[in-house]
Amino acid sequence: MSAAGDSDKGGRLKSILGGSAGNLVEWFDWYVYSAFGLYFAPVFFPKGDPTAQLLNTAAVFAVGFVMRPIGAWIMGIYADRHGRKAGLTLSVTLMCAGAFLIAVCPGYATIGWGAPALLVLARLMQGLSVGGEYGASAVYLSEMAGKSRRGFFSSFQYVTLIAGQLLALGTLLLLQGVLSEAELEAWGWRIPFAIGGLLAIVVFRIRRGLAETQSFENARDKPKSSGWLLFREHPREAATVLLLTAGGTLAFYAYTTYMQKFLVNTSGFSRETATGIMTAALALYALLQPAAGALSDRIGRKPLMIGFGIAGLIATVPLFTALETVRSPLAAWALVMTALVIVSGYTSINAVVKAELFPAHVRALGVALPYALANTIFGGTAEYVALWLKGEGAERAFYWYVAGMIGVSLIVYWRMKDTSKHSQIMED
Repeated sequence: MSAAGDSDKGGRLKSILGGSAGNLVEWFDWYVYSAFGLYFAPVFFPKGDPTAQLLNTAAVFAVGFVMRPIGAWIMGIYADRHGRKAGLTLSVTLMCAGAFLIAVCPGYATIGWGAPALLVLARLMQGLSVGGEYGASAVYLSEMAGKSRRGFFSSFQYVTLIAGQLLALGTLLLLQGVLSEAELEAWGWRIPFAIGGLLAIVVFRIRRGLAETQSFENARDKPKSSGWLLFREHPREAATVLLLTAGGTLAFYAYTTYMQKFLVNTSGFSRETATGIMTAALALYALLQPAAGALSDRIGRKPLMIGFGIAGLIATVPLFTALETVRSPLAAWALVMTALVIVSGYTSINAVVKAELFPAHVRALGVALPYALANTIFGGTAEYVALWLKGEGAERAFYWYVAGMIGVSLIVYWRMKDTSKHSQIMED
């Protein structure tokens, strides 16, 4: 199927939905690890108290992020040279392999330190996958969307990213309802990884049938993408992506993946209640993304990012402090929801903002690599830093850390041009 033949609205929508569906499964596989960490942590790290076990599990989560810049570099270049569709197909293949490896991996009691070693290997594979997935999917959705609705359609990257996390939590709720605590800890936690691997096989077939974007077709005769080309010709844009991502990605991981553990480990809610709170909050959060994306098509990207920066800087510390002592699940949901509304100013449009900064021949790499570096440094370490500070008796220092990094990104938002008015995506 050619890009030209897919230029009608129906074909464009089909391609966007197809790309989004694959993104959902990729992120389901990625987030299942965090959602079920409370259950499989003792299987791989049997020694220590619950905080120590979670700390070790969070460290492996962070290790997965180490591969993200490598995946972004390799697969960003691959998507720029061979097409967005090719990059998307390769990324889901790696995610599939990592999910199946975790599903069948023996525990520490069976093979000793070989168990956490295999867990690390699987997360490295998935980190390589996600490193390439973000750039390829962000660019694909942004290039497939028409100029007037680019913010709206590109927001579906985070809709499906959140939906993947939501599906992971929904799977956890379902399994908590049908299995006992002992069954979940013994073998039930393996089920979602097996499901993720099977879904990835389905996505592989879907992605092979996607149309290529016109932007890629028009850039075939341009210089070949490379890391040297990116940082030689677009150093300002690359630095902008890294710094605008730093506060946004730290806030996102603090408000979402770490929040579930915070509600159990600090607020004192049961695992089931914490899962229910996060599931309800994330469901509404996902629905906010297209609305915010559409708003950016009307008023520009910059006002939304500045709004996130100001609100996140002011509200992060009070929100986490209030959550320490909250006892009502409804009140906890309201506080979490407030944080998620704030971060929507970043998550809903960050993909299109980055894509609009770069010309097509280096766009996938330009979006993926600086973003992955910021995620490795700030997003992937969020849980580990939070749990380490809690273990040291300085938990509130994490709240200030998140707020401070949002402030750094706010400076970038304030100084950069509005990409909706200065876009490098020339095709409509």
